[in-house]
Amino acid sequence: MKVKESKHRILILGASGFIGNAIYKELCSYFKTYGTYCRSDEELNKNKHFYQYNIEEDDIFEILDIVKPTIIISALRGDFAAQIMAHQHLSEYIKTPQCKLIYLSSAVVFDAYSKYPSYEYDKTLSHSIYGHFKIKIENALLRLPKQKVAILRLPMVFGSNSPRIESLKTYLKEKEPIEIFPNLIMNVTTSKKLTQQIHYIINRNKFGIFHLGSKDLVHHDDFIKEIINKLGNYKPVFKHVYTTNDDRYLAVLPKDNVLPKHLQLMSQEILSKLEV
Repeated sequence: MKVKESKHRILILGASGFIGNAIYKELCSYFKTYGTYCRSDEELNKNKHFYQYNIEEDDIFEILDIVKPTIIISALRGDFAAQIMAHQHLSEYIKTPQCKLIYLSSAVVFDAYSKYPSYEYDKTLSHSIYGHFKIKIENALLRLPKQKVAILRLPMVFGSNSPRIESLKTYLKEKEPIEIFPNLIMNVTTSKKLTQQIHYIINRNKFGIFHLGSKDLVHHDDFIKEIINKLGNYKPVFKHVYTTNDDRYLAVLPKDNVLPKHLQLMSQEILSKLEV
């Protein structure tokens, strides 16, 4: 498909990862879209829209100077300290008049809360190293002009070839125990729905904090069991993990920044469209 002319030049950091690559595939037919990848890849080396970027060794400014993006989507993974430094550099860059940052965050910024689902402008609090790291980057970005940043908090992301599904398949084939959390109440999403939501946020020039999970909540153990039922006729071995005696929530629900109905989803819709 021919790329339509667009005012935007989009740079996806981490475009070779599962989510980053899904975003690239969604946007590349509509915008001038570029991406970064970490490990040497012969196919990506030939793609003139992809740049090799090692977050621990390379200077992101070199790629920014080449691409001159108007929108940067950060789906980076890797060393936490290196990520914090990279986002400090990105914060400097997006102060230029034409640039905006879309940052993929996580529901874990609320993992210290357990009694209720979390909404966009609830105070973040985490007991985990990963949660602290995400909060640190979020807080730095929230100090920037608000029209410059969109923070997208994601629950567990599923999809046909998602790491979570592939991991489940491996455990089932090798008859390894699968961890399930009976007391964990969460919401979920798919890579396809997420990329459509990001496309909408770009087209409508949205900013602020977005919670991009299913409208309904599910128990972790029930949802994983339903996925396994779709994968085939297995007799899974489960390892029940209880972090508390009571139900605990780790769910991100929208209240202030609600997307249109066609961009919302229910957990059962995820299961019905999961090609496994």
